[in-house]
Amino acid sequence: MSDTREMNDTRPSRAEGEQSDNRRDGDSRREGEERGSGPRRGKGFFKKKVCKFCVQKLQIDYKDIDVMRRFVTERGKILPRRITGTCSKHQRSLAVGIKRARALAFLPYVAK
Repeated sequence: MSDTREMNDTRPSRAEGEQSDNRRDGDSRREGEERGSGPRRGKGFFKKKVCKFCVQKLQIDYKDIDVMRRFVTERGKILPRRITGTCSKHQRSLAVGIKRARALAFLPYVAK
């Protein structure tokens, strides 16, 4: 019994100013605060994005450069669904159309 008591006494005690092991060095939150517990700022109401191709009954055509260009960034990347608001069915066919337009040099692969 005396051996276990000695082992417990030999543990190094934490200094008062020292942070606990599970907190990062750059973490400046106070002791009781948790991430995400405060009010959200700048997160107002947002408009639900709808698929342009479903609503307006548009056909995706690789030869229609004006439509294809709206779904590509200025660097040449295809914009994701969460930004454009297209449904998954039309996003897949849109990606194929953009790739076909690139292959035929209607759209650039990358910007200069």
